[in-house]
Amino acid sequence: MTQTVAFLRAINVGGHNVKMEALRQLFETMGFANVATFIASGNVIFSSDGRDPAALEHQIETGLQQVLGYRVATFLRPTVELAGIDQRHPFQAAAQADDTTLYVAFLKNAPSHTVQTQLLACRNAVDDFHFDQRELFWIVRRSFHESTFSGARLEKMLGSEATVRNISTVRKLATKYD
Repeated sequence: MTQTVAFLRAINVGGHNVKMEALRQLFETMGFANVATFIASGNVIFSSDGRDPAALEHQIETGLQQVLGYRVATFLRPTVELAGIDQRHPFQAAAQADDTTLYVAFLKNAPSHTVQTQLLACRNAVDDFHFDQRELFWIVRRSFHESTFSGARLEKMLGSEATVRNISTVRKLATKYD
């Protein structure tokens, strides 16, 4: 059995409120084992038979849409990869500053070189970015309100869906499920 985290987009934002217990039960009815949720932002940990991740993402998205009535983009990462995600970004020193927040945007696929170049051209004194495989690291120096970016703007520039988590959430999941 493979232990995996499903990072769900559009859970408990924009009027789409889902109780974590109900979300856990939905995953169990889809046939997953050892299901748990982590904070109320759409992080579901589960065990599965290790099938193709794209097929699992599709299964989860289909199951959630049938029950919730709207599409929930799903981004799967094995728990064994979570600690590595935190170690792969180039913002280690900068992320320690008090007025700085580091986010991870989970993507389905690595963006094309052209898309990466276009987003990296938008770096500024507040926002900086780094791509690594299917993750985009986004550091916000100073207040988030000073940022010129949002999850929606990132998706538009990427030309694909993404879901964003604070690096502290990723770290806590890595520690808890290591």
